[in-house]
Amino acid sequence: MKRRSLSRLALCGLLTAGTGLLGACGSPTVEQTQAGAGPAAGFPVSVDNCGYQQTFDRPPSRVLILQGASVGEVETFVSLGLGDRIVANTQFYGVSDIPGMADKVAAVSKGDLALNAAADVPAEQALSLRPDLVVSTWSGGFDPKFGFASREMLHQAGIRTLVNPVNCAYGKSRNVTPAEEQAYRAGSTESTMAFAELIGQVFGVPDRATDLVGQLRGRIDAVRAKVAGREPKRMLIAFPDMSVMNANGLPAVFSGTIYDSVVRAAGGDPSFPDGGWDLTGNLSAEQLAAAQVDVLVLGAYRPGEDLDAEAAKLFAAYPQWNASKTKTYVKVSDGVYLGPANADAIEKIARVAHPGAF
Repeated sequence: MKRRSLSRLALCGLLTAGTGLLGACGSPTVEQTQAGAGPAAGFPVSVDNCGYQQTFDRPPSRVLILQGASVGEVETFVSLGLGDRIVANTQFYGVSDIPGMADKVAAVSKGDLALNAAADVPAEQALSLRPDLVVSTWSGGFDPKFGFASREMLHQAGIRTLVNPVNCAYGKSRNVTPAEEQAYRAGSTESTMAFAELIGQVFGVPDRATDLVGQLRGRIDAVRAKVAGREPKRMLIAFPDMSVMNANGLPAVFSGTIYDSVVRAAGGDPSFPDGGWDLTGNLSAEQLAAAQVDVLVLGAYRPGEDLDAEAAKLFAAYPQWNASKTKTYVKVSDGVYLGPANADAIEKIARVAHPGAF
């Protein structure tokens, strides 16, 4: 992939991070520009994010959202009415469980960026954009070994950084705390709410975050109430288009953390509880054949996938599943990942799994 040449500003940022030669750069940093204007109303706001202390004197206005194979962060910004604060977004699936969300995400500025070999924004491009905030779904988005700008490098250039709090331990190269490790292992729909509240705080719109969280939690709790007392259905979340993630060429099967949280909220039990990434990468055809599956939850990662045909293939391959005998499946996309689409996916799944409850 052809990489852009370093702009003068990007070179300044790299020099600053590497040598501390702030005086070598003629233009003021984002931090200096903000400091000269004084704090905005309701600010400063201080946050501890993954052990990284930062103070915001005003709401960020030039946000870069790193890719990280996620879409939950940009969808949170859109849901909070903050899409216009994004100068460059690299998160995009083209599908969503939230009606109209894919089009809204597509309309957010992409910043004319070229991703590097690690499928995200290289350091020089991040610096050349002159954002005042860079957001990553995981700590690894700031790891220089992948060609990314570190949090320290961005701080030296006056740029604030945030990691989705549930993923502090994911990709963090050092100083992972027990609390961060526990938060990562216990990820759930509540982690979606926590990120929305963090963004509401940092951008000075806590009321919007409270409203969004209240609506999402209310919808999820309403589903839980409707399916309460009913026999849980065994559910398998599979993404056929992600078969590259499995060493045996099977559909990617996701289990644990947020996935199990979505399944349980919809009145189900996961076919492979707490499976984690080892299951996704190493699941065998024999294990899949032996799974108890009452409801097949098929995920779309990109537009145009024929999930009806994929369901037929899996039912033919595994006729012993209860789901194969009853032809019970539901189509989802981003709602089984972290992000505001959780409520939509839970509603979809529960209606198929427990039609008598609705």
